[in-house]
Amino acid sequence: MTASHSVPLCIAPDHPALAGHFPGRPVVPGVVLLQRVATAWKAWRGMAVGQLDAKFIQPLLPGEAATIVLREDGDHARFEVARADGQSLARGTLAPVRGRA
Repeated sequence: MTASHSVPLCIAPDHPALAGHFPGRPVVPGVVLLQRVATAWKAWRGMAVGQLDAKFIQPLLPGEAATIVLREDGDHARFEVARADGQSLARGTLAPVRGRA
């Protein structure tokens, strides 16, 4: 059985990264999503992330509810960021840094 972990995600409309991304029609930058994925992984498994590979499918809007789902897969892990309705926003793999927090 594969271990998995879910974390709720919602980026506040006043998040500093939204100011220039994009004026008048803000979307949450991919780097913010990846930072949250790495933070969720470290909180769950106590290991830093060495490499993240991601595919962005749909934008996340400020204030929109989503979930990060992490699944262990051998030496790597898979992740998905999805809206509350199940629509995938981003997915990919991460490589943890073993032996280092």
